[in-house]
Parts: sequence; C-alpha cells; structure tokens
Amino acid sequence: MKLEYDTDQGIGTRATLGVIVLENDETIEAEFARIMALQGIALYHSRIPMVPEIRPDTLARMENDLPASARLFPQSLKFDVIGYGCTSASSVIGSDNVARAIQSVFPDAKVSDPLAAVIAAAQALEVKRLGFLTPYVPEVSSRMRQRLEAAGFEIAGFGSFEEGDDRVVARITEASIIAAATQVAAAAPCDAIVISCTNLRCLNVIDEIETSTGLPVITSNQALAWHMLRLANVGDALPILGQLGHR
Repeated sequence: MKLEYDTDQGIGTRATLGVIVLENDETIEAEFARIMALQGIALYHSRIPMVPEIRPDTLARMENDLPASARLFPQSLKFDVIGYGCTSASSVIGSDNVARAIQSVFPDAKVSDPLAAVIAAAQALEVKRLGFLTPYVPEVSSRMRQRLEAAGFEIAGFGSFEEGDDRVVARITEASIIAAATQVAAAAPCDAIVISCTNLRCLNVIDEIETSTGLPVITSNQALAWHMLRLANVGDALPILGQLGHR
C-alpha cells in the first residue's frame, strides 16, 4: 500500500551550516558536534584532500580543491554559512580567496575560516595584545603571525610545538596544551591567548586556561564555530566556549 506523509522545513529551522574539514583532521567534527548541539541548527560536513605534512606549499594546494569540496554538500539546501576548517591554510590562501572559492558554488552563503574567526573573536573581546600558541613549523607560524599583525594585533608572546605532521598534532595531549598556553601567557603581558589549529584538542581546556591565567582564550575551532553561529544570526549564549561564548 502507498502511505501518506507530510513534509516540514527539515533540521535547520534556525540555521543551516556547513564546514569543510581537512582529510586528516581528527578533532574539529567532534568539537563542532558539541558546540552546535542547539535546537534548529543543522550542521553538515565535507572533506578536502590534504597530505599530513603542513607546509606553505601543501596548504596552498587546497585553494583549487575548495569548490569541489563545497559541491559535496547537499545542493538542495540553502546554506546560511559555510566554514573552512584550516587555520594555517587560511593564512596562506587568504580569507578573501577562501570565500571566493566557496561562493563560486554557494554564492548566497556567508563564509568564515579560522583566521577570519579569530580576528572577529578578538575584536568582539576587545583585545589587542595576543599570546599566540601554534603547533606549526616556523614558516607556517610566521604566516599566521603576519596576518594577525596586519589586522592590527600585537603578538606579545609566542610559542610553538613546531610539529609538521598533522597526525602527531592530533595526539598532543590536553595537559601539554594547558602547560604551553600558561607558558605563553607568562612570557609577556597580553590581553588574550590565541591557540591556533583545528586539530588541537582545545575545547575541554578553555575554562581551565582562562581560570588559571585570568585571560580569555581564543581557539581555532571555538572561534570558527562561534563566528559561524553569529553570522547566521544565532545569538545564544555558549558557555562551552568560555568568555567568547557570551559575546
């Protein structure tokens, strides 16, 4: 027998979001699932090819692959915001070029990436002097520093794990991240701590670092999720994101 049915608006009654995840990223999807667990928010993922070695040349290659990754999202949906989940590649490619590539497929979607999101988060928190922590090799870290300085921020303290293999980055312990952030914060007076890289497991340690240092914390995944929600006009308080979640 043929059964009758009704239809409705689907999952994204408040916002429909997409995030493009690196092939080898092991962290962002789990952290986004916790952050985006809000009524009426639909979150979709796509993947983009990326080798494990994080260098400027390997990061730059992704610009050409962004449209193909965007096409893997359901074409029947109207996306409010699409995020690109790579901080270091955003610094190499540039936020404007990331947006251009994604909007070649979804011209009406707003676009964010971790670089643009970190800048927006720091502006929302009204901070200027940043303690900056990365896992990257020096030539990658320097690109991110240059982008932040060009946006008007001062890098007061800096530290890096100097790890070039993204598979290893995903295994850096939360205790190591806490210790490193504390060291960077103590190196020079700063207004906030930025922890860069979507593959670092930071969500569980934001509160602890903020409590121990007395400074707001901005991480790649936290800032990207926050920025995407705010661009989609979702203004809910997000305590899981620390001080930024109340902006």
